[in-house]
Amino acid sequence: MNFIVMIQGNVRFPITLDPTTWIFDDRKIDLDTYFDTDPAAGEQPSTEADHTARRFARDREEGSNAPDPDPGRGRTNKVRNKKEAIINGSFGIRFEPFLQNAEPKEDASHVVVETEAETHLVSLEEAKNFIVAFSHKGSPLKEDGPVHIYYGNGTNKANPIRHVTGFQVK
Repeated sequence: MNFIVMIQGNVRFPITLDPTTWIFDDRKIDLDTYFDTDPAAGEQPSTEADHTARRFARDREEGSNAPDPDPGRGRTNKVRNKKEAIINGSFGIRFEPFLQNAEPKEDASHVVVETEAETHLVSLEEAKNFIVAFSHKGSPLKEDGPVHIYYGNGTNKANPIRHVTGFQVK
């Protein structure tokens, strides 16, 4: 399986994406919690800024945890917990920064998501909101990957676009 995905077409700079390296990217999104919203309460999917703001408010109200002076005495180790989250987590990354780096030309209006079996035509604005999944439960998406595409609003959370082979800007 080829893990490389291209953004090409009506762009100034074709971009080569390697999803296997995104696990080290600080912009990654935890897909296990990203789409967890309460539609009745009018919540929207959280962004990294929203998450940071909620964490700051919680720390301000409840107080933050002091560093553990002796992590070997049965207390939790934050580095180990973060490593375990990466090993066992499902992650994605926002598509917009990659699309911006490709610099779609002024007359570009759509993105074609190419898969092994079909294509999906979406507006350029809708493509900016894509979440590109690259791992599930700690493993790369080998069987039906290399990436999955989720719409930013989560409407295809149960059935993402799978077997993505590339993106054509039209």
